[in-house]
Amino acid sequence: MNAFTYYNPTRIEFGRDKENNIGQMIAEQGVKKLLIVYGTGSIKKNGLYNRVIESLKSAGIAYEELDGVVSNPLLSRVQDGIDLVKSHNLQAVLGVGGGSVVDSAKAIAAGALYSGNVWDFFIQKASITAALPVYTIMTLAATASEMNGNSVVMNDTTHQKYSIASVLVNPKISIINPELMMSVPPEYLAYSATDIIAHTIEVYFTATDHPHFQSRLVESIIKTVIETTEILLKDPLNYDARAEFAWASTQALNGLTNSGTGGGNFPNHMIEHALSALFNIAHGAGLSIVIPAWMKWYKAKNTPQFERFAKEVFALDTADEGIAALEQWFRSIKTPTTLAEADIPRERIAEIAENAHGLAVLWGMGETYSAATIAEILQNG
Repeated sequence: MNAFTYYNPTRIEFGRDKENNIGQMIAEQGVKKLLIVYGTGSIKKNGLYNRVIESLKSAGIAYEELDGVVSNPLLSRVQDGIDLVKSHNLQAVLGVGGGSVVDSAKAIAAGALYSGNVWDFFIQKASITAALPVYTIMTLAATASEMNGNSVVMNDTTHQKYSIASVLVNPKISIINPELMMSVPPEYLAYSATDIIAHTIEVYFTATDHPHFQSRLVESIIKTVIETTEILLKDPLNYDARAEFAWASTQALNGLTNSGTGGGNFPNHMIEHALSALFNIAHGAGLSIVIPAWMKWYKAKNTPQFERFAKEVFALDTADEGIAALEQWFRSIKTPTTLAEADIPRERIAEIAENAHGLAVLWGMGETYSAATIAEILQNG
């Protein structure tokens, strides 16, 4: 096991009705006025918005609002939030929604204390040195954004979907109430499951050093996601399954599974970001296309780990059997596994590959993943 530092400052409040106390929790940290960030209105329809507002008012916290965050969050909307924070001298950002909302909240929190363009952080032109406190109430389990310092945003001018990572934007407090996730549509449950699995297998397969304990953590998370997804597709109101799914999601990308590993990277996310940037496909749907295609291309580079995956997750023997089983499971939960199923023309593969290669270079993978190599991988989809 390699040497590592593991530090996660996020306080998780997990369980029923926790969101009703968000105002008091935030007030205890000295915040008196903040920005609420949310999506396209579902929290108003289900009553969550009113409960949050009542909690904030009871705690004496003033607020401004930024709504309209979409599933592939836009830089332009982040900038709107930054402008609101600066013009009203707000002290914190509260994201109420899924990963896209929380990612936007984090980018706003960083951009609000920066004199330049917040996109500078995403293209590594500048480093985050300060950020406003971020708080979250999660309505979708997928990204683990509630317990990490990552944020993914799409530049709606350049069509680049890039990310930042800084412990300074880790949420201070995140509320995970599985009941708030019970209305998630079946297709987005499937996309979420794919995203969670992707978070764990990226380093699991690509690391030059992956301790057995870390492998077991990954396998446990994947098996939990598979099991609970199948339960929830039949019984969306099953609290226990929803709770395990949500907690597995958080553990998949809060730094725990990658501690002590060495040499890993995130090629599937790198390629998928180009798909969703160019075609506005749901992130998880793009991943279920990319993952099997990439696995078929990469398997020979780490055959023992692929064989371990097949055995531990699906009780099978070979790398090919494990890949086929995962691909079949994606099909069984009705998330796409080919470009055609997502209405992405194969004639656009070269364009997708060029877009993805720009991110590969930024992430230090440009030599391994040339545009030609990425195109080759996508041909498997």
